[in-house]
Amino acid sequence: MTTLAITGGTGFVGRRLIAHAVSNGHQVRALTRRAQPSEPNVRWIAGALDKPDALAELVRGADVVVHVAGIVSAIDPAAFTAGNVDGTRAIVAATLQEGIARFVHVSSLSAREPQLSAYGASKLGGEQVVADSPLDWSIVRPSGVYGPGDMEMRDMFRMAQRGVALLPPPGRVSLIAVDDLARLLLILADRAVDREMFEVDDGQVLTHADLARLIGRAVGQRVMPLHLPAALLALGARIDRRLRGAGAKLTPDRARYLVHPDWTADPARRPPAELWTPSIDLAKGLSDTAAWYRAHGLL
Repeated sequence: MTTLAITGGTGFVGRRLIAHAVSNGHQVRALTRRAQPSEPNVRWIAGALDKPDALAELVRGADVVVHVAGIVSAIDPAAFTAGNVDGTRAIVAATLQEGIARFVHVSSLSAREPQLSAYGASKLGGEQVVADSPLDWSIVRPSGVYGPGDMEMRDMFRMAQRGVALLPPPGRVSLIAVDDLARLLLILADRAVDREMFEVDDGQVLTHADLARLIGRAVGQRVMPLHLPAALLALGARIDRRLRGAGAKLTPDRARYLVHPDWTADPARRPPAELWTPSIDLAKGLSDTAAWYRAHGLL
């Protein structure tokens, strides 16, 4: 039985990772800012990435650290750096102090193009902290992660329900179902291979318009895709920030990387098939996500 120390356990990916870990017989120690309901084989550790004592308690007695936590939206580059670079540095330091060798780090495809956004630059910075350490690490760069429980893509489903999809300029995109990603992270936690980086998606390469139509099918609506020029997308981001403040999903930073023409995993960096293959069909996964939104009054 393996004990996993998990950051980001209260988030979308982290919660599914914990569920998979427990169902596979692992013990979990998970970091949380707020009190959580008790769960079998899960010990919640109160704290955050900027609390060294909490991190020391989190990793104590663990066999593997899986670093999922990260900042996806922030008001300025300094906030991204604090969450994604300094936070990674802190959990790496705690892992080394405890003498744990194995470390799995969840990054993002955006790290591949750090010049496009402060978010991508900060994710690359976090990767460099891990890569420069003496740990036995694996780094995972997921494409867009979706599934029941996700709130980042909800606006796309709501637009599709109205029969329209406002999209970036034409490009290629792929997604990865959260349960497929969680399964990969568990495989890597048990894998004694040093220093490997993977880019992961479900292998289905789409145009933005293709994805919009699939989401339309998931909500039972025929969708008209409308590509916006980069300048108009940037304007929309400023409007969203003004209307929804910190709750905005289309931020100026996100608008800058959305215009990149290829957010699919590099085939040369995908995990080998004998290690892991995605199992969740995209159309079925999107349909399940739409059903979850409806069940929770979100669609």
